[in-house]
Amino acid sequence: MLIRVGDARTSNIDLVLAGLLSSIAGALNAVGFLIAGSFTANMTGNISAFADIIANGAPIIAFSFLGLVLAFICGAGMVALAIQAGERRQLRSVYALAIAAEAIILLLVGTALAMSSVTKHETFLVIVLSFVMGLQNAVTTMISRARVRTTHVSGMATDIGIELASMVGGEKSRHEAAPKLRLHSLTLACFAFGGFCGALLFQIVGIWLFMIAATLLLFISVPEALRAHRS
Repeated sequence: MLIRVGDARTSNIDLVLAGLLSSIAGALNAVGFLIAGSFTANMTGNISAFADIIANGAPIIAFSFLGLVLAFICGAGMVALAIQAGERRQLRSVYALAIAAEAIILLLVGTALAMSSVTKHETFLVIVLSFVMGLQNAVTTMISRARVRTTHVSGMATDIGIELASMVGGEKSRHEAAPKLRLHSLTLACFAFGGFCGALLFQIVGIWLFMIAATLLLFISVPEALRAHRS
């Protein structure tokens, strides 16, 4: 799941990757909103909020939304550099290690918040979560050669519309559109399901949700990293 790259991947591998990571992304996105009122995976909404708020004469608040976008870009850019370096060295575990790094960041965030008041660190939290969302989206985009994007909801919704239109076309267009429709529909559904579960669990376990998400990411990434090293 986190070893094969590009055309070496099967549609089933992409489906599993999309389902698991989009669910976690949806949960983290929901928790970011519950804690700080910001969607850390929604860059379209953050850019729109920046433009709207700055037009209404509140530049400080507006630039806080722009900061989330910059954090997302930084997360994507930094992991892309790390992956490129790993690929040059033929390090097959580089994608799994990147997801493990996401888990470690969430563990550190959860630990830091558990030791202090969450309300005092809302800005820090949403910036880190935006960074993590950028990191995860870049990993899935690069390993699948842009077939899987776990936080790109607007793009997925657009693709679903296009693919539904293709399904009423000829046999060739239906054959090409069907696997894409399954992938994007699953990703969208899992993102929504993850958001629901994240919001529900946060009401029950609070900050421990970050530890749960990190543990799931480690269960996904560590066996893949070990398998890559063995092979």
